[in-house]
Amino acid sequence: MKNSKITLIFAMLIFGSIGLFVRNINLPSTQIALARGAIGSIFLILISYVTKKKISWKSIKSNLIILLISGIAIGFNWIFLFESYKYTTIANATLSYYFAPVIITFLSPFVLKERLTYQKVLCTIAAMAGMFFIVGVGPGSSETNHVLGIGFGLAAAAFYAGVVLMNKFIKNLTGLETTLMQLSIASVVLLPYILATETIKYTGLDIKSLIFMMFVGIINTGLAYLLYFSTIPKLNAQTLAVYSYIDPIFAIILSSIFLREKMTLLQVIGGVLILGSTFFSELISAKSKNTEKV
Repeated sequence: MKNSKITLIFAMLIFGSIGLFVRNINLPSTQIALARGAIGSIFLILISYVTKKKISWKSIKSNLIILLISGIAIGFNWIFLFESYKYTTIANATLSYYFAPVIITFLSPFVLKERLTYQKVLCTIAAMAGMFFIVGVGPGSSETNHVLGIGFGLAAAAFYAGVVLMNKFIKNLTGLETTLMQLSIASVVLLPYILATETIKYTGLDIKSLIFMMFVGIINTGLAYLLYFSTIPKLNAQTLAVYSYIDPIFAIILSSIFLREKMTLLQVIGGVLILGSTFFSELISAKSKNTEKV
């Protein structure tokens, strides 16, 4: 249990650092997303080969439609998130991205037939109030760019919420198999879109961008997902919910230290409302699931 918690903390710290690296990659967000998926997929294939974990193609085939749709959603999720990093602060991009649990809460009664309790409604209202505080004040960049960046973050949150809900319907696949297929599909789908809309220019990357791109693909994607999925079977839902908030908190700390990004008092209050409401909402869900099992 202790080792699993340490592994989870390490995974969350890696996830929380991605904004710093993306900011320093001299490429459009679409091409960063493409490279991230491709490099992450190759890394996971090598891991499955080294660990001799066989891929169940029969199970993959039975889940192919969901994997295809969720893989597409992951690709666009990355694009919008990376765009958000470029237009607003990492703190605001991260906080708007963590609006995803609110979207999931609203959609779960319709998609998963889950009951919407008054506690969850209150948490959702608090999160929406927090987002209002964050959007209302724009530090560091122009007002237009600031709002646009948060809009991209919310779009990324919507796609991420879709992936989470779709993954609920995936059957008989391991975390490694699911992640490998979704990353691969994201790359395959993004490639023709990028070829049709822009010019790919990976050959013009400077050394710094190339190193950061490899780090994002191998460490922030392949390794982080591998560590995260390895802990899911070993930890309860409440622990996963609590420790997942290391990600945004660490991202905000890094942005303030290395990028000198500052938040106003209203934005701090907004961040507390968003993270606090989603945190308690996930705890409520975890407790209700544990109660049902008893």
